[in-house]
Amino acid sequence: YKMAGDSRFPDMDTDGSEKSEEMEIVVNVGGVRQVFYGDNLNQYPETRLAELVNCLSGGYDSIFSLCDDYDPGKREFYFDRDPDAFKCIIDVYYFGEIHMKKGICPICFKNEMEFWKVDLQFLDDCCKAHLSEKKEELEEIARRVQLILDDLGVDASESRWKKCQKCIWKFLEKPESSYPARVIAVLSFLFILISSVVMCVGTIPDLQVVDAEGNRMEHPTLDSIETACIGWFTMEYVLRLISSPNKLHFALSFMNIVDVLAILPFYVSLTLTHLGAKLMELSNVQQAVQALRIMRIARIFKLARHSSGLQTLTYALKRSFKELGLLLMYLAVGIFVFSALGYTMEQSHPETLFKSIPQSFWWAIITMTTVGYGDIYPKTTLGKLNAAISFLCGVIAIALPIHPIINNFVRYYNKQRVLETAAKHELELMELNSAEGKAAGSRSELEDLSRESKEGPFYSSRIKVSHSDTFIHLLSEEKHHRTRLQSCK
Repeated sequence: YKMAGDSRFPDMDTDGSEKSEEMEIVVNVGGVRQVFYGDNLNQYPETRLAELVNCLSGGYDSIFSLCDDYDPGKREFYFDRDPDAFKCIIDVYYFGEIHMKKGICPICFKNEMEFWKVDLQFLDDCCKAHLSEKKEELEEIARRVQLILDDLGVDASESRWKKCQKCIWKFLEKPESSYPARVIAVLSFLFILISSVVMCVGTIPDLQVVDAEGNRMEHPTLDSIETACIGWFTMEYVLRLISSPNKLHFALSFMNIVDVLAILPFYVSLTLTHLGAKLMELSNVQQAVQALRIMRIARIFKLARHSSGLQTLTYALKRSFKELGLLLMYLAVGIFVFSALGYTMEQSHPETLFKSIPQSFWWAIITMTTVGYGDIYPKTTLGKLNAAISFLCGVIAIALPIHPIINNFVRYYNKQRVLETAAKHELELMELNSAEGKAAGSRSELEDLSRESKEGPFYSSRIKVSHSDTFIHLLSEEKHHRTRLQSCK
């Protein structure tokens, strides 16, 4: 064979009589051999396999820019790539589309497609959805890692107020950042529970007191506990608002709106109690205060801030709007049909309880949901048969969408755990790489110092090193591998 200086191979016809369409090439990917013909590969000339057909006339540089190794005798190209992914990618030359096999990482498969220069548009829609989901997971992992790095990093150029603001934000929003932050999160959780319990206990008549006008009101002790809880919630919200990096996003967040709704009724009722009497009648003020006090139930939703389970449930319900919509549609159709049939069948009975179809809606609702209060019930035989069919259909209608909703909950919960574990693993890898980089830097420093020690006696004054038995010397920089020319021999 000719040496590297020659740009052409001897096994090729110099007159170019062998057309690329009729050329047969062998591709060896990870030990798996595949035979291709030029007419199939040239359907997509921009792909790497199609470029192999015309690379032989370009010499070694052209060949080795496309593959890892080449055997001119067998006209076989070698690639150190994933053979399983390659088997899926070559489908584009025969079927015009690509499907990922189960068990292949979508991100790795995307990288393989980029290596073989196959456009992602040939990937089937079902596989694209899987790839998009993995991309979102990687973006979420990157976001979590970045948040942790931002918390750990300290920018020396920041002002003292910015540093204090960041510390307060971590202290109140990230319980995992430190032990005091975890204590504050537990205290906040306890205040929410105490406030909810006080709201419920305050409605017990035996624990209420009578004012000068003869009206019942909450016990002063419970009122003081309520005031202390509201003071804690107010201080927590104000500090979080002040330390928030994005005030507008903070104010419009759903959980922060819940916090405002939990705090606002107390101050509005306090204002009406002291100032409203001068503007309106006392009875109207009391009614307004009672209506506002009912809004205190919003504070129970504050528990979602400290409970990942409630957050997961909320997200699962949000992702299950389609299933919930189907459930409501089934129930609505059944309620309308069975209430109309019940009203019609019960009209012949003199003591019927079905006075109208809208009144029968209530009976259909409690029947299809298998509640059955018994305030309205059929008395005729046909009416009882209609009732039996209605609650059987109700059980089926309710049971059908439950399984997808539970699957959404389990899938999201497991996904959050996987993302959390992946973020921690990514941080551990970053720490390991950082430690290896520092070790390599210190090792190169030792080598420089040892080299300087041979040139002068000042080495002993700079650093003293004692090599232990476990010291691992650097590997030799000599690389034992075949050259491109040797690989072709």
